[in-house]
Amino acid sequence: MTKAIVLSGYGPPEVLIPGETEVGLPGPGQIRVNAAFAGVGPTDLAIRSGHLKGAFGAHPGSVLGFEAAGTVDAVGPDVDDVRPGDRVAVFLPELGGYAGQVLARYWVAVPQSVSARDAAALPASGEAAARVVEETGVAVGETVLVAGAAGSAGLIAVQLAVARGARVLAAVRPADFGLLTEAGATPVAYGPALAANVRALVPSVDAVIDAAGAGVLGAAVELAGGPGRVVTLSDPHAADFGVRLSGPDGPRITERLQQAMTALAAGRLTLRAQTVVPLADVAQAHRDLESGALRAKILLSVQS
Repeated sequence: MTKAIVLSGYGPPEVLIPGETEVGLPGPGQIRVNAAFAGVGPTDLAIRSGHLKGAFGAHPGSVLGFEAAGTVDAVGPDVDDVRPGDRVAVFLPELGGYAGQVLARYWVAVPQSVSARDAAALPASGEAAARVVEETGVAVGETVLVAGAAGSAGLIAVQLAVARGARVLAAVRPADFGLLTEAGATPVAYGPALAANVRALVPSVDAVIDAAGAGVLGAAVELAGGPGRVVTLSDPHAADFGVRLSGPDGPRITERLQQAMTALAAGRLTLRAQTVVPLADVAQAHRDLESGALRAKILLSVQS
């Protein structure tokens, strides 16, 4: 058994309670990791509150968390690219990150130039960003709008699109204009007047990446001239607009994790600022995220 934060039911942050979970030996294609840090993301809050009840296999008794970083403890019989003691970051589409040990099917080695904190902050947002940049087919010379560009996935998507030679318009709050300018984008005010704000700069865009998750798809389809190159990471109304709701593609996950980690190790990616809290304080971390009091990426210090 390993210590964990367990989802006792659906509801307010208080449903996250200290407990233990059984983490067995890794099977074929798996590794077991002693986690140092685990990431907390907005989807965790949606699952816990019941808005995504049952999604990703979650149920009362589950352990939330899509990402973690630490050292390999054991490997499955057919795993030959890492060994015990190696530093890894893991993506956990079936959850389990809020725990001292995790079993993972998707991982990437962590170079010495990347800290354990940055490694833990990368997997879920890095995989998602690499995925949607590919799905929208961002190309040299195109104009791409990224909504929610100051979030973890949005900020990485901006930088990956810029690296492809696109002009990126980043829809964010005015307080984040400086951050997105440094990332190579042209900031534009996010809000009800988004379409008009974009048209003050360009008549239309070639593609839209929605990392905000709510309220932008109508403007996105209008600006892109149709839904064909509009992708959202989390808006549940995607189908109403004919827009693709993107989700992890198993055969490509490891490749995308490697793409993001390589860019981070080479200094080509800037991640959101991070706040580290003890694993036992995860309920307060959820409260702070929901209230808007904390806009940094939250990492749980698992061993503290």
